[in-house]
Amino acid sequence: MDIEQTLDRAAAAIAGANAILIGAGAGMGVDSGLPDFRGPQGFWRAYPPYERLGLQFTAVANPRWFRQDPELAWGFYGHRMGLYRRTEPHEGFAILRRWAERMSRGGFVYTSNVDGHFQRADFAPDRVVEVHGTIAAMQCMGDCGAGIFPSDPYEVAIDEETMRAVPPLPSCPNCGAFSRPNILMFGDGGWDSSHSDAQHRRLGTWLGALGKASVVIIELGAGMAVPTIRIMSEDFLERPGGTLIRINPREPDVPDGHFAIPMGALDALRQINRRLARGSH
Repeated sequence: MDIEQTLDRAAAAIAGANAILIGAGAGMGVDSGLPDFRGPQGFWRAYPPYERLGLQFTAVANPRWFRQDPELAWGFYGHRMGLYRRTEPHEGFAILRRWAERMSRGGFVYTSNVDGHFQRADFAPDRVVEVHGTIAAMQCMGDCGAGIFPSDPYEVAIDEETMRAVPPLPSCPNCGAFSRPNILMFGDGGWDSSHSDAQHRRLGTWLGALGKASVVIIELGAGMAVPTIRIMSEDFLERPGGTLIRINPREPDVPDGHFAIPMGALDALRQINRRLARGSH
């Protein structure tokens, strides 16, 4: 099947579905201008100071730095917080939202991204699962019982030559101890998962109520390096009535009977949306 036929059939699957489950990895944000940290070179292109330090993404994104060197830790996460706030979600988010709004059983988002861009694009917060947490929230390093609190009031100044944060660093509004992002890092035993857990429960309730509804799964920019989203998509296919559309320029392979689209997220969504708009499916 050539790409034009695949896009036609993907549009037909969306047009015939009662519900949509959106799985989004780092590739979803690339079209908004966000880095995807693919491999050490991709990470170092985005953040050259870490190449000089010999630190890869997995080494920097580790909670130990918040205790050992909080200015280094907040240099990385503070920069990302500012970048995600400044960056506008691309048009593909709005396309997906409109598709979900038109479906009789609605939609749900399952994302490994921590940028909060689905909520920024007006997806209902109670229809989003942020499986790795979010930069929009923080937690206390002192375990004072403050729970999870918004990061909106906090700004972190960064020395971009060294990628170190300039004090004062974010602190807990309850006890004044250092705070950290409510993001699951590598080797992270201290992440407060309560917000993500509640999101998962809402997703479970929605899925349980779907019954025999026809569901289309749109997976965007989710690779094998961090396979959380791909695992979710393929696990979901064990239920009847699910069709997977996997949009990925490098790793688009799908199980038999489903749709592989080797394109970037925004380009593919625009192409499918044009077909839906003109009814050519």
